[in-house]
Amino acid sequence: VQLQASGGGLVQPGGSLRLSCSASGFTPDYYAIGWFRQAPGKEREGISCISSSDGSTYYADSLKDRFTVSRDNAENMVYLQMNNLQPEDTAVYYCATDQGEYGSGWCGIRPIDFGSWGQGTLVTVSS
Repeated sequence: VQLQASGGGLVQPGGSLRLSCSASGFTPDYYAIGWFRQAPGKEREGISCISSSDGSTYYADSLKDRFTVSRDNAENMVYLQMNNLQPEDTAVYYCATDQGEYGSGWCGIRPIDFGSWGQGTLVTVSS
C-alpha cells in the first residue's frame, strides 16, 4: 500500500488548486482515504475523508465550504479540490488510508486513525 500526494505549489489568495493522491497496491474504493495538512509549528489537521464502500464524504466543519474530495477508481486517484485559498491554508498536505482498519463505510479525519501515509505536497498561499 503506497500513497503519493501531488499538485501543490504557490497560489495567490482567492485562487484554487487541485491536489492528487495516487494509490498503488490497492484501488481507492477499497479503503477510506483521508486528506490532512500540517502548517509550520502546528499539529496535523484533518481535512476530509472519502469512504471505501459508497464514497460518502466527511469534512472538517471549517473547510467543507471550500474543499471537495473525490476519487477516480479507474485511475487509482483521489483528489482534493481547494477553492478560495487563503494564507492560513499554507501547509504540507498529505493523503492517508486506514487500510480497512475500521471496516467498509467508515470515514473520519483524526490523523491517529490512519496508519499509512504518503509523502506530502506543499501548498503556499501568498501574494
